[in-house]
Amino acid sequence: MYDGGIYRSNELLEMIEDVGGVVLQKTRSAQMFTVTMSIPGEDRGEMERMCTSIGGTVRSVPLAGTEIAVVGPTLGRHHMPHPVCDVAEVLRQNGSITVVMGLARGRGKATSQISVTEEDIINEYDAAIYVLGNFKTCVEAKKHLFEKIRVPVILVSGPMPEGLDEYCEAIISGVGRKSERMRTPDERKKLEEISDRVDEVLRARKKMLEEDPLFVHPAELKQLLEEYEPIKESLRPAPIVLHLDGLRIKIPMHEHGKAISDMTVYGRRLGDIARISESRINDSSIIIKIMTRSEVNDADSAGKGA
Repeated sequence: MYDGGIYRSNELLEMIEDVGGVVLQKTRSAQMFTVTMSIPGEDRGEMERMCTSIGGTVRSVPLAGTEIAVVGPTLGRHHMPHPVCDVAEVLRQNGSITVVMGLARGRGKATSQISVTEEDIINEYDAAIYVLGNFKTCVEAKKHLFEKIRVPVILVSGPMPEGLDEYCEAIISGVGRKSERMRTPDERKKLEEISDRVDEVLRARKKMLEEDPLFVHPAELKQLLEEYEPIKESLRPAPIVLHLDGLRIKIPMHEHGKAISDMTVYGRRLGDIARISESRINDSSIIIKIMTRSEVNDADSAGKGA
């Protein structure tokens, strides 16, 4: 990730293209410019020297190319304390796109609920981090909030709960509700622990994808989609968001779904090599899940057989 000023940033973008890299995300705020990129390892030294010469810095961001949901029981002050925002922020600092989500009826040990729509929304992300509270029995009683979630779940809470290992890829204790930011060295260390565990979980997911690779890498598909005029004209922040196995495109499905499906990728129709669906968040975006090579071959075999 490059952090610096807008001055001479065009030289940075040109160099990324020259070394065969890909811009994963870029954000401009006033005169500040942030670029998350993927480049060949052998070119990192030269990239760092170039970034230093234009007054910026470069650092590794292991969560780049992911979108993660940080979930609290509700959006109320009782359930959406500062640690939720601190967890989301440390993930952003490590390259991920994050959203903070509160459930409509998540409060109360005996009355907490999660709807099917909320489960579907959470399942659109690469992972979900549930930030629960300070009471062990309450945390254990709320397992139904994430037991049906299909993406990796990382549970963060005050006490260490028992009996939840089968529902979570990781559990981090020591972060409960508190009314102030996590500023002390021990608290910052705990936030880094959360980020490291998320990285471990997602690395395992990447390794699984390497065993049966995607038909096309999400970053390659992003480059194609960036030429689509409605996406170019989109004023929403980060109109294309990378996932481990696909992308989120922030344009309405009912207006652009067919055009997106009919795009050509390596001689194939995109709709034939990916599952394209409407986001459950009020038609706000299109979710593309790229099929693996074996899935595409199986679909081709089934088509020939028919």
